[in-house]
Amino acid sequence: MVRESFSDRFLTVFIYAFLTILAFSTFYPFWNAIVISFNEGMDTTRGGVTFWPREFTLENYSIVFKDERLMNGFVISVLRTIIGTISAILATAIFSYGMSKKELMGRKYYMIMCVFTMYFTGGLIPSFLLIRSLGLMNSFWVFIIPSLIGVWNMIIFRTFFRGLPAGLEESAKIDGCGNWGTLFRIVLPLSGPVVATLSLFTAVAHWNEWFTASIYISKEELLPIQTILKQILASNIVSEQTAGMDSAALARMQQAKTVTSKSLSMATMMVATIPIVMVYPFVQKYFVKGVLVGSLKE
Repeated sequence: MVRESFSDRFLTVFIYAFLTILAFSTFYPFWNAIVISFNEGMDTTRGGVTFWPREFTLENYSIVFKDERLMNGFVISVLRTIIGTISAILATAIFSYGMSKKELMGRKYYMIMCVFTMYFTGGLIPSFLLIRSLGLMNSFWVFIIPSLIGVWNMIIFRTFFRGLPAGLEESAKIDGCGNWGTLFRIVLPLSGPVVATLSLFTAVAHWNEWFTASIYISKEELLPIQTILKQILASNIVSEQTAGMDSAALARMQQAKTVTSKSLSMATMMVATIPIVMVYPFVQKYFVKGVLVGSLKE
């Protein structure tokens, strides 16, 4: 048995201590937001609310869940995330499958054009003019269509597809499968890790994205919850924060003397954050293989 030296033991203790402090500093702000969301608003203003609610209450969440504007934004975010993720993964997988074929004419030029868009864009004004000319202003599809193809995701998909044994596709074609049948019956079912990983990345991007709605959407019924949350957090006083609430929710908040802008903001933040956080454990086992596949050499 090899005996560790004092310097080795000291280094091990230092590494564990550093990682513990790093993990705590990362997790604590999130935990504190949860604690404040369950604490009385007026009590929170006194300070000192850290690890546990001092005056436990569900009033903050009661107002959030009864506010039609916030709940409508939640539904829009859920629909956007589900439809956007499924359509983006399918469109990117189809595009990547074509780009993975060496016999594709002009493949290198297509790849150059794709990579170019990763570093250079037309800017906000040309994008706005394009979206308007396509008739996507104040449309739910403005969340879906512009983000159908992700170049980085395409590169990861393409690398994974090129690593599959060529004999699989040859056997499928001998059995009568065309390109579509080969992709959906053979290739995609074997691409579970990369599909799961990229699906989570895409879903998180859709769920957390608020900028698109703030630029292209003026109808309140189409605003996702993240955009509404951004508007709430941008407010500094209760009157500004509640300006967009329906009258019934505003009346309830005025009756609830324990609610403040900070406590309501934290409750809204938790409602907007928890759903997407709960997805991670189901795809965690695919992460290592799914993420590293894009770094494999062709």
